[in-house]
Amino acid sequence: MNASAALPSLFGARPRALHCLGVGGMGLGPLAIYAAELGFSVSGSDDAMTDAMRAWLERSGVALTAADTIPEAAELVVASSAIPVAHPALAVAARRGLQVVRRGELLAELAKHRRLVAVCGSHGKTTTTAMLVTALRAAGLAPGYVGGGLFADDATPPAAAGSGDLLVAEIDESDGTIDRFAPFLTVLVNLDWDHPDHYRTQADLENAFASLLRRATGPALINADCELSARAAAAAGLAPGSVLPAPGCFTFGRSGAYALSSCAAAGPARIELALGGRFLPALSSAAVRAFGEFNALNATAALAAAHLLGAGLRPDLLAGYAGVRRRQALLASGAAFTVIEDYAHHPSEISALLAGLRLRVPAEGRLRVVFQPHRYSRTARFRAAFAAALSAADDLYLLDVYGAGESPLPGGSTSELADTVRSAAPGLPLVHLAGDHAAVYKRLGAELRPGDFVAIVGAGDLDVSARAWLAGFAWAGWWDRVAAALQPRVSVETRLQREVSLADKTTLRVGGAARLYAEPANDSDLVDLVRAAHALGLRVLPLGRGSNLLVPDEGVDALVISLRHPFWESFEPLPDGRVRAGAGLRLKNLCGLAAKTGLVGFEFLEGIPGNLGGSLRMNAGAMGGWMFDVVETVDFVTLSGERRTLPKSAMHVDYRHCAELESAIALGAVLRPPAAGAKSSAEINQQIDAYRDKRRKSQPREPSAGCIFKNPQGDSAGRLIDAAGLKGSRVGDAEVSPVHANFIVNHDHARAADVIALVRRVRAEVEQKHGVRLEPEVLLYGRDWKEFL
Repeated sequence: MNASAALPSLFGARPRALHCLGVGGMGLGPLAIYAAELGFSVSGSDDAMTDAMRAWLERSGVALTAADTIPEAAELVVASSAIPVAHPALAVAARRGLQVVRRGELLAELAKHRRLVAVCGSHGKTTTTAMLVTALRAAGLAPGYVGGGLFADDATPPAAAGSGDLLVAEIDESDGTIDRFAPFLTVLVNLDWDHPDHYRTQADLENAFASLLRRATGPALINADCELSARAAAAAGLAPGSVLPAPGCFTFGRSGAYALSSCAAAGPARIELALGGRFLPALSSAAVRAFGEFNALNATAALAAAHLLGAGLRPDLLAGYAGVRRRQALLASGAAFTVIEDYAHHPSEISALLAGLRLRVPAEGRLRVVFQPHRYSRTARFRAAFAAALSAADDLYLLDVYGAGESPLPGGSTSELADTVRSAAPGLPLVHLAGDHAAVYKRLGAELRPGDFVAIVGAGDLDVSARAWLAGFAWAGWWDRVAAALQPRVSVETRLQREVSLADKTTLRVGGAARLYAEPANDSDLVDLVRAAHALGLRVLPLGRGSNLLVPDEGVDALVISLRHPFWESFEPLPDGRVRAGAGLRLKNLCGLAAKTGLVGFEFLEGIPGNLGGSLRMNAGAMGGWMFDVVETVDFVTLSGERRTLPKSAMHVDYRHCAELESAIALGAVLRPPAAGAKSSAEINQQIDAYRDKRRKSQPREPSAGCIFKNPQGDSAGRLIDAAGLKGSRVGDAEVSPVHANFIVNHDHARAADVIALVRRVRAEVEQKHGVRLEPEVLLYGRDWKEFL
């Protein structure tokens, strides 16, 4: 859709070049991208451009200019509602006689040429729009869309021309341009009085939405549990329809025709929905990457709208939903505190947000809220309601009002809001330092304690200040606090230290330090440590003997737990040829001890350079044997602190992987060798010597992590690398071994960055020459290979 001959008319003319003032905003930026995709020549300016929006605009061909200039070719100027009337670019437009329109007016003009799906209302429309677009695309449709924010991933654009005649768009009511739209399908997520600068009374707002529903050419979908939405629908003369897709009013929500029947957390960032109702085929489990009841309702609205638009409903329609930036966006986690950012800027939104977040605050933590009011008019009108909503925090940090182009108003300042909060909640710790956001964040950092949950809330520019705070965070002192919080949980025999180098604890001998490192002296200390870390929101990384992993040069921001204390090296023969072994027992020692007792079937373990715990997690193998070939049961503790024992038959084990141990620490196992009969120690040792000799001839002696890549189906990674002529290839002191091509060795001073660069080179050349994409077998400790490959 980007041939200039097909450009739609706009305001009775056919301009081809548009210039957007305030193009970095979440309203106008996506619209500029949509217009560029349609084929318009689009330029824009913004004096507060974020890097993320800049990247999408440039990728879409939008030319960025200085804030006070308009290109000579521009024929139409589009202004964000945040642009003040005294903006110099508006004066330029006036001198040149250029027509100036608002964001909503341009969107309404463009929407006239397609079937508009208008997602509107007071709270959650950006998220619902993004979810609906995700569902329609997953259903095989390719709608055009204009969102009101950026997706949380870097792959999904905030707008697209799409194909066909559908256009999904977020419709903003704040400036009155809602009166320009006549949707095909209207999705009214909810209604709450807002924007008092434009809607002087609640009735004014209800009338605006009732008028929108009257102008609609097709059905409406409204929140059944929202009284104001129902009143707007009734004022428009709508009643629930009974035949799809006849014009009418369909409902979603807990009591809707499209019913949300249940909502449950399904992990740290997922909810599972169960849907049913009069018009919706039952979905017993529709998963979405989001938090809380409010987002479950957004998802219900999106699925209902998709159904009304002809999409076949499936449980996975929202599985690809990436989230939206500044909507419960996770800024920091795993370091014994959590920071999220959310766009909530109305008292109702803040109340719903904090109620949901309260459920996620660890028992030992505090909910610390940083809030920046948005617009003086909103702050003045709803000051008492803001105070009531913010009183749900344990600690409150207030920033100065983000005016969004408004001038200060009596009753609308942050100082006045702070006074109202103090009156409503006199016991609530509150910090407001007028004119100094950095000082407020400094106080937050000084008062932060392990286990705390920080919510950065508001629609202004606090996303920039929040990231600046985290970028300059005093991490060294913070990790000292975390260590002090954990030390009383363990006995004096347990080693708990700061900044312990991991290079000498791995077989490759590269990498940085662990922010926290522990060697539990017994199982009680281990379980208590894991439970304490889980309660504080502290990431835990198990470390075996350090084989089959690569530690990044910067180290890991986590608590690393290693079972190197002698307590974990137990070896206890049991009846019927079985053995109970501790997870810290080195496989080489396990093999030798088994030989001494005459046990057959463990010989293949001699060549695996790790301990029992690590080999269980990776289902390590050598000489044609696999770790789980000799496993009967496994004892482990989950990373939430639950102790479990499972038989092999109940575990999900495949090539180099055990699902149950992916988020757990093995404590030990009962082993039963598959071989029957008895051999003398001499005979067993003879077999071990044969394996050892074979390994020495076929594997390098220099430090390595073992095989770097997994073997592809029906082939050998080593053969492919060798055939590509890559033996001996080097980056720094990292080299593809001349002895075995699937090993990368360290010649004394290799860095993790060298190894990663060599992995990328080998992978690219093998794919180019053989058409096979190799996948790493070595773990990138604390990180994900997807970040680098």
